Formats: sequence, C-alpha cells, structure tokens
Amino acid sequence: MILFNLKCSSGHDFDMWFRNGAAYETRVAGAVTCPACGSVDVTKAPMAPRIARGGREPESSSPPPPPPPSPSSPPLAEMAGQLRALCRKVAETCDYVGDHFAEEARRIHYGESKPRNIYGDASPSEVAELRDEGVEFQQMPWLPPTNS
Repeated sequence: MILFNLKCSSGHDFDMWFRNGAAYETRVAGAVTCPACGSVDVTKAPMAPRIARGGREPESSSPPPPPPPSPSSPPLAEMAGQLRALCRKVAETCDYVGDHFAEEARRIHYGESKPRNIYGDASPSEVAELRDEGVEFQQMPWLPPTNS
C-alpha cells in the first residue's frame, strides 16, 4: 500500500491509499474524487518520500501537526486588537503599582489601604498566596506595545 498526496483542480489537498503506484496510474476515470468539492480532476501533489531506516517502517504514519496560526490571521488579529484595547482601558482607569501588586492587593483586601483598582506584576508564588488568602483579582495577558 502507498499513500499519495493528491490535489484537485480547485486546490484542495487530500490523501488516498493505493495498492501500488500502478494502481493510481490505472485508476478508473471519476473513481477518485475530491472529498471537499467532488471534483474528478485530481492529480498527485508534490510530496516527499518517506524512507524507512534500517528496514523498519516508521511507527506513526500520521502527518505532523499543522503550524500554529499566524498572529496576523484575522481571528487572532481581532483578538489581539481587543486585548490591546482592554490593556489601554486598564492603564487609563487603574493605578499601576508595579512589582508591589501582591503587597498592595493585600492592603486593599484587609482594609489597610483605600479601595481602588490597581494593576501590576506578581510572581507565580505571589499569585498562589493571594488566591490562598482569598484576595480577589484577575490575571490577564499584557501585550507589548506596538510601534504603529
């Protein structure tokens, strides 16, 4: 059996197993159709051969995972824009306390400092301690500024 990468005239890529290379070449017209659009105009797509080392077949014949989406892809770009807007809003409406976030959050929680909205940085251990003490806060990713 051999796995061929195929491509239809509409540009859809898909895989199909054949008994051997000759079976692909002698396939009955119309017997191989694109699963995405049903086109019968199908050709072999460029592919790299898999060569087994030491006479053994590779243990997994599954393809590698697809690459992560690019940050410029529309859904990610939209989400990044919304996150940047949220970061701007937090910076405009809250007091920045820097590395003293955990300390100041405790003071507010225990009534030692006036209640107000703050933001800043905390280490993972400080975050765990605040949670253990019941201090209410939210973590959010902070995107670096852009030059645009």
